[in-house]
Amino acid sequence: MPVNLSAPRRAELLPVPGVELGWAEAGIRKANRKDLLVIRIAAGATVAGVFTRNRFAAAPVRLCRERLAAAPIRALVVNTGNANAGTGEPGLAAARATCEAAARLLGCEPNEVLPFSTGVIMEPLPVDRLIAGLPSAVNALAPDHWFEAAEAIMTTDTLPKAVSRQIRIGEQAVTISGIAKGAGMIRPDMATMLGFIAMDCSVPRSVLQSMTEHAAGQSFNRITVDGDTSTNDSFIVIASGAGRLAITGVGDSRAAKLREALTDVARQLAQSIVRDGEGATKFIEVRVGEARSADEAAKVAYAVAHSPLVKTAFFASDPNLGRILAAVGNAGVDNLDPTRVQLLLDDVWVVRDGGRHPGYSEADGQRVMRKSEILVHLKLGRGRESTCVWTTDLSHDYVSINADYRS
Repeated sequence: MPVNLSAPRRAELLPVPGVELGWAEAGIRKANRKDLLVIRIAAGATVAGVFTRNRFAAAPVRLCRERLAAAPIRALVVNTGNANAGTGEPGLAAARATCEAAARLLGCEPNEVLPFSTGVIMEPLPVDRLIAGLPSAVNALAPDHWFEAAEAIMTTDTLPKAVSRQIRIGEQAVTISGIAKGAGMIRPDMATMLGFIAMDCSVPRSVLQSMTEHAAGQSFNRITVDGDTSTNDSFIVIASGAGRLAITGVGDSRAAKLREALTDVARQLAQSIVRDGEGATKFIEVRVGEARSADEAAKVAYAVAHSPLVKTAFFASDPNLGRILAAVGNAGVDNLDPTRVQLLLDDVWVVRDGGRHPGYSEADGQRVMRKSEILVHLKLGRGRESTCVWTTDLSHDYVSINADYRS
């Protein structure tokens, strides 16, 4: 079961003018489930994205990188059930064929369509089934289908993940809606498994790209379930241009507020992925402060969040907290002075100046470990920088889910 996470309410997901969404059941891997999504974008919109750094990047990722840099984007096509990764030239041909078929239906150019895939790696994409499902997805296009769109991109997710916000910047209202998918193979090295956010404002392409990278860095790049970076990770932000707010450039004073609103939506989607992590029973925030740099803080936070020994201790509610210190010491921080390190578990001071706090009792540690949401707070005593990483415990169910993934 997800950790303190429920499905979004359809009525609370707000249409974004200039963006329409449609889905189909194409039978790409399993019958009778939504597995194909088309997103149509108004002419004049700007689109930005960040993608996986995995060297085995999927065919759709390779096409997206090329097309975002070269052409306006009018549509996105997303399939689940098959990652179209590790498929060589035939995979690229299948991704191109998908875009060509979508372009014919939507009345745009093939290079104005971005493809996305998620699912099993190193299996041929059943492109005939995908293309056959496109007319149904196009016929279903409507601005209020964000809930169905979130369902259509799920794989091992137990719940759809979607968020909407409406904010005011000056005198202008801005609507922001987004969806994401992901539950396993989560340690994004740029973004998330798949994430799509749309806003109804106008933003120059270079400014939107900067906003997207910032949002990813503060959200999807701060989560981990199992430490694995997918071949297909993609995070796309659309500024449809259909609303009244128009950001003029990087110096526009309103850009910072829009960037933070975008980041807030991305952060909630990213945390939803962790809460729905495969087999998760705990949602854990690892907060590292007093570091010399944000990168150093992240290095320590991820060392703790990735440690199987730490994660299994949290699953067992076992306050074997020396494992956290071992992970910190193994994080590769040059000249770390252990005698300056402090560790708190929620409100319990566990480690003072590198050793067990005289007032710490294991009963207090276990009281915190039994909770479903836990804060691990580390202070390195080296500087003023800090960061947070969100992660899960590691349970028996995680092994079972991944052992049976292709069944």
